[in-house]
Amino acid sequence: MLIDTHCHLDAAEFDLDREAVIASTQHAGVGCVIIPAVEVGNFESVRLLAKRVPGGAYALGIHPLFVDRAQDSDLERLAEALEHHRNDPRLVAVGEIGLDHFVPGLDRIRQQRFFEEQLRLAGEFGLPAILHVRRAQDSVLGCLRRRPVCGGIAHAFNGSLQQAMAYRKLGFALGIGGAMTDPRALRIRALATGMALEDLVLETDAPDISPIWRRGERNSPVELPQIAVTLAALRQSPLETVIEATGRTAMRALPRLAGVPELHTS
Repeated sequence: MLIDTHCHLDAAEFDLDREAVIASTQHAGVGCVIIPAVEVGNFESVRLLAKRVPGGAYALGIHPLFVDRAQDSDLERLAEALEHHRNDPRLVAVGEIGLDHFVPGLDRIRQQRFFEEQLRLAGEFGLPAILHVRRAQDSVLGCLRRRPVCGGIAHAFNGSLQQAMAYRKLGFALGIGGAMTDPRALRIRALATGMALEDLVLETDAPDISPIWRRGERNSPVELPQIAVTLAALRQSPLETVIEATGRTAMRALPRLAGVPELHTS
């Protein structure tokens, strides 16, 4: 099954044609779309949107780029939301959470505190984590060793092979998407071909990280099938093998996907 493990379908960029994008995504053969929250203010919107998307699921968390404007009480609100929706099968992870050491001017100490508290909540509720990591791979790995969780996905992975293996050891799959389609992305493409297919999941990060054929345009979950084609070509593997393996990995990394009504496997 084609699973878009990271798509901000609630973003304002989709406000004018969201329903058309949802229909086109389904028509393109994408069977599941996971919508991560970025702050308390969009917890409810991602939850409701996931219910409208066939095979839709969501994660709740506070993104590192939104930490500086978050209130300390937002961590309590996250805990309350996780408790309130703990029996919702579409709630599959805590995310998008992590560390961003790329954007200048962010409070790294506050970022780390929010990240570690959200990892604690993920552990408390038995949920995997969907990670945002930019220029902070070793710092994130250190946090995960101090506050282990039941795996998850390292979204838009762009680290070294050694770091990739460290995430793998901690139970994380690696998210790859539009960046891999650029022939100049040598490290990402090397990882996409060198890692076991069972360690990889597909994603779009729409509306961001557009594939090379949409460079400068809005990204969309509709692009996921062609991203899968690119991965299959790089690995010289049958497309069906790539789709089946990455879908199976997504289900392993986010076990609650098996309970999503449209994906129910038992």
